[in-house]
Amino acid sequence: MAAVHGEESTTIKAAADRGQPDTARHSGDRSSSEGKKRDAPDDGDDNDEEWLQWRNARRKAKVADGASGLFLETINRYMLDFDFEKLCSVSLSNLNVYACLVCGKYFQGRGPTTHAYLHSLQEDHHVFINLESLKIYILPDGNEVFDASLNDIKYVLWPTFTAKQIESMDLNTAYAYDLNNKGYLPGFVGLNNIKANDYMNVVFQALTHVKPLRDFFLKVEPSSSSELCKRFGLLLRKIWNPRAFKGQVSPHELVQEISNASKKRFRLSEQSDPIEFLVWFLNSLHVGLGGTKKNGSSIIHQVFQGEVRVESGKIAADGKTAAFYTPKETETTQNPFLFLALDLPPPPLFQDDLEKSIIPQVPLTTLLTRFDGTTWKETSTAMKRMKITRVPKFLILHMKRFYKNNFSKEKNPTIVNFPIKNVDMSDYIEGAMPGEYKYDLVANICHEGGRPGASSGEYKVHVHSKGRDQWFQIQDLFVEEIAPQMIFLSESYIQIWEQI
Repeated sequence: MAAVHGEESTTIKAAADRGQPDTARHSGDRSSSEGKKRDAPDDGDDNDEEWLQWRNARRKAKVADGASGLFLETINRYMLDFDFEKLCSVSLSNLNVYACLVCGKYFQGRGPTTHAYLHSLQEDHHVFINLESLKIYILPDGNEVFDASLNDIKYVLWPTFTAKQIESMDLNTAYAYDLNNKGYLPGFVGLNNIKANDYMNVVFQALTHVKPLRDFFLKVEPSSSSELCKRFGLLLRKIWNPRAFKGQVSPHELVQEISNASKKRFRLSEQSDPIEFLVWFLNSLHVGLGGTKKNGSSIIHQVFQGEVRVESGKIAADGKTAAFYTPKETETTQNPFLFLALDLPPPPLFQDDLEKSIIPQVPLTTLLTRFDGTTWKETSTAMKRMKITRVPKFLILHMKRFYKNNFSKEKNPTIVNFPIKNVDMSDYIEGAMPGEYKYDLVANICHEGGRPGASSGEYKVHVHSKGRDQWFQIQDLFVEEIAPQMIFLSESYIQIWEQI
C-alpha cells in the first residue's frame, strides 16, 4: 500500500501502465520521523497537551489496511490533462485547486464542505493532487500519500531538467512515447489551436528553438518574474518533456494570460498578425523579467537586441530617385531593434495568360541591401539609409508581405530565396570583415491562403532538429518532416537566424 504520512509500505504499481517495466522502488529506510513510530510522550498532567497532539497526529496518519492501495488503482492517467487553466470547475476560483486523478476535473479545497471533498463523496473518486504543491491526498480522509509510482504524474504537471539534460537537448535523436505508445520527438510537438490562436502557436514554436532563451526558462523560474513569464516557461517545459502522457500540448494557460496582459488585444478567438504579437510578447517578457532600457538587462535583449544607425535626409525636391540621391544635410540616430523589417519588391501589376502561373522571386540578399549603409530608400517623410552597428546573436527578419491600398488589403506573393545555412551578413554590419558574421536559419514562419491580410489565412512554421539534422513543418497539431529545399518555396513572413 502507499506510504501515508510516513507509514512505510509496498509501492503500488502505477495505473494505466505504459507497457514499460515498473521502475518504482522503495527509497530505503526512512528516518525515524517517517519510517518508524515515535515513542509516545510520558503520561502526566504536564504532558497531556503534547500527548493529545501526538495521538491526533497518529490517528490522522492511519489509514485502513489496503484502502490506499485500492484508491491508487483507480487513478486514470488517460483522463489527466494539466494544460488548461487551473480553475475550479465549480467555483471558477484559482485558489487552492486540486485535480481529481480519477476523472481529471479540477476542484477547490480539500476540507469538509469544499468542492473536492464533496466530489470524493458523490463520485467515489478519492485521489487528488494539489496543482501548486504537487502533494497528493486521499479524500475525504485528508491523508497525504507518499508513493514513488505517482512521480510520473507530478513530472507531467511540472517537468524539470538537469543542467546535463538541457545541454544535450539539441543532440537528441530518440523519440519518446506517450500513454498510447505513440512516438513524438521532444521539442517538436504540436500545439492545440483552441479556436484561432495559430498566429501565437507559430511564435511559440519558433522561440522554443532559440537555445539560450529556452535554456534560461528550463533552468530556473525567476521568483520575481511576471505570471506571463512563468506560464511561458511552463509551456517550454511541456514542449520539451520526454515523459509526457500525450504527444501534443495545449497553450491554453499561456494564451489566457496573454489575453489578460494585452487587455484583450491578442485573443484565442480572433486571429491577429504574428509580427505584432511577437513584438508585444518579447517586450512583455523583457519587462516581466525585470528588464529596463539598459542593454542586456534581460535574456530577451541579450539574445535578440541589436542596434542600427539611421541617416535621414529631406526628400529630393528635384524629383531624383533614391538611386541618384545625395542629401545636403542628414540627421543620424542610433536605434535599438528586436527585429529588422524587409520590404518586398512590388509584384507585377499586369500579367497575360502565359504569365498567370509565374510567381515573382527575390534573393534575401537583395532585401538586405537597405542595411548596406549606402543605399538610400524613400519613405513617406524622408530619405533614409541604414547600417547595423551592433548585431544580435539571434537575428529576427520580418518580410513586409501585407499592405493596404486605397480600396482593400493586399498580400505580396513574392517568394524570398535564401540558403538555410551560412548566410553572410557581414556586408550589412559596421566594420565587419567579409565572412565574419554568418548565420544559420533556426525558424521560418510562413503564411498560406485566406483573404489578403495578416489576420486571415493559416500560419505554419519550419524548425530544425540538430540532433537528427531534419527539418519539421508544424501547423498546430500537425508535425511532419519536410525537405530543406522546400522551405524557401513558402511565403516566408518571419525568420529567426542564429549566428554561427
